[in-house]
Amino acid sequence: MTDRHLYQRPERLEDALAILASGNWQVVAGCTDVFPATQRKLLDGPTLDITGIASLRGIDRTDDGFRVGATTTWTDIIKADLPVAFDGLKLAACEVGAMQIQNRGTLAGNLCNASPAADGVPPLLTLDAEVEIRRTDATRRMPLAAFITGPRETALHAGELVTAIRIPKASLQGHGHFRKLGARKYLVISVAMTAARITLQDGVITQAALAIGSCGPVATRLPKVEAQLIGQVYDPDVITDLIVESAINPIDDIRADAFYRNVSAAELLRRTVETLV
Repeated sequence: MTDRHLYQRPERLEDALAILASGNWQVVAGCTDVFPATQRKLLDGPTLDITGIASLRGIDRTDDGFRVGATTTWTDIIKADLPVAFDGLKLAACEVGAMQIQNRGTLAGNLCNASPAADGVPPLLTLDAEVEIRRTDATRRMPLAAFITGPRETALHAGELVTAIRIPKASLQGHGHFRKLGARKYLVISVAMTAARITLQDGVITQAALAIGSCGPVATRLPKVEAQLIGQVYDPDVITDLIVESAINPIDDIRADAFYRNVSAAELLRRTVETLV
């Protein structure tokens, strides 16, 4: 086999990191994004398959929150017993392609692919998710909001591997929700999607985390809207088309134009929050 078609599937994380440090390897897991983008019968270039590493898959409760392994699948997330704060992520998992894709696709793969329309990103932003990154000699964490830097671009350095997504304990409060708008109900890339995590006490919003995806180069939180909601009984007029438009940067494409995305994202966000309150 030539170097161009070299394939490795280690069973230990340490071996995978050593391989990754040895050259320019393409990391793959479920391959639900990689194969559709491949024009040949074989994957191009040296390929490092991390699905053989058992320690990278699974959801664990820790002293400081939850740790979701990099190769945890969408089906794993759907079936997991998680706090209701994760309901937005569970709903997003149900929207990721068909069941076959949910069985294969992984959470870290969705993040590393860095599509502006990645379903997992908005609900993870509302959970204040952090990305755990390893290399042979170091481990680091960074906020998901800083990890995805643009369309198909991340903050990963050469020799680094995403090993988990961390959800802090403070973000386990409240109830999560997710909505997605597309040209049809199933198997669709979104025109806009929204996620929210709301905590209520006696009808008053005490915590609010809101995010919009598929309406800009990266999914984004809406801190100005969140600040206006906290301490108040919910008023849908707070989520105006104008304030949402100021937080996103949609494009015109074959699915929708920027104007429609601006208006629909605001309405979708209002409906998402109304469902929770």
